Amino acid sequence: MTVEHDVKDLGLATGGRYRIQWAEQEMPVLRAIRERFEREKPLKGLRVSACLHVTTETANLMHTLQLGGADIVLNASNPLSTQDDVAASLVAHYEIPVYAIKGENNATYYDHIKAALDHKPHITMDDGADLVSTIHKERRELLQDIKGGTEETTTGVIRLRAMAKDGELKFPVIAVNDSNTKHLFDNRYGTGQSTIDGIIRATNILLAGRTIVVAGYGWCSRGIASRARGMGANVIVTEIDPLPALEALMDGFRVMPMEKAAAEGDIFITATGDINVLDTHHFAKMKSGAIMANSGHFNVEINLNGLREMSSEEPRLVRPYVEEYVVNGRSLYVLGEGRLINLASAEGHPASVMDMSFANQALGAEYMIKNFASLTPNVYTIPQDIDREIARLKLEAMGVNIDRLTPEQHHYLNQWQEGT
Repeated sequence: MTVEHDVKDLGLATGGRYRIQWAEQEMPVLRAIRERFEREKPLKGLRVSACLHVTTETANLMHTLQLGGADIVLNASNPLSTQDDVAASLVAHYEIPVYAIKGENNATYYDHIKAALDHKPHITMDDGADLVSTIHKERRELLQDIKGGTEETTTGVIRLRAMAKDGELKFPVIAVNDSNTKHLFDNRYGTGQSTIDGIIRATNILLAGRTIVVAGYGWCSRGIASRARGMGANVIVTEIDPLPALEALMDGFRVMPMEKAAAEGDIFITATGDINVLDTHHFAKMKSGAIMANSGHFNVEINLNGLREMSSEEPRLVRPYVEEYVVNGRSLYVLGEGRLINLASAEGHPASVMDMSFANQALGAEYMIKNFASLTPNVYTIPQDIDREIARLKLEAMGVNIDRLTPEQHHYLNQWQEGT
């Protein structure tokens, strides 16, 4: 009997299974964790509600948690990030309830979140903190059973820290995003490559010689700026913090306010986690043909309502995931409805980098269930020994060996008597 679900078409399941298996080949760290989980069952009897991008990599994480003993329900964390064949395969082949359809409207999106919460989770697993915020705003009766949660994104961690600061967060959450083996690799290399991939798939334009404006210089933006330059683009970085702005300058990028960059850019990419990074006064200065894409988690970084009000006609879909707005006779283009471009028009991060991110998710869930009784409601990072173990496993899988300290070197680093 098929488990409960709301997916586009179960007939897509076979193709999804092939792609899940293809991704698995690039995820040796998660595979090693899965083998241990299958033996030890550290999550036995736990109900897990996961609000994540429904991709081939996520499918491998779900299977790992399932073999570890967890009872899982999965819903999409973004209306455009679902891979429908993967959602179908998770239902048909792995018997995991999935609520996710690519292109679902806002009402359906929140219906799916409610369906995941009806599972009455012990552990939440979020990509943007929508599960946690919905529980605290609408489903507080669930709090009595929740032991803790994990959070994958920068945006979600920002929301959770705001909740904790206000005294509103009622259970502990592991900030998976803050692990070094997550944000130094997933955010930088994963977002960098997949964002550029999404823009190229949506537009089929040549990046070489174009001026690309990257909003922000956090780890995601660092990756985007680096990869854009690698494709031959002239890159401008905008920032509000003097430290990353200085770093961007010394990394060889032009740095200026968005107010000035708006007139120079051919392509604008936001990745800040804040609202209206591209706003009406910027649209007024953009050249005809300017392209805007967002790589932040929520579709708030481009002021789409303001752009619609400025437009002299209804936006026109000129290519899949490319909408044209006409402002004072100029054509401005928005990619992927202002949502995550790397998942709207492409496939998200490569499996090799998600291997480490989802290793953090799996081990974060295990750590939470072992330690929740001693944790107060707050946002925590995964212990450094777990972070380093993930890095060690990744190097081992890649066939790379590194040095070890000699006893003499270890002693020297742990004393203070010896000096010059």
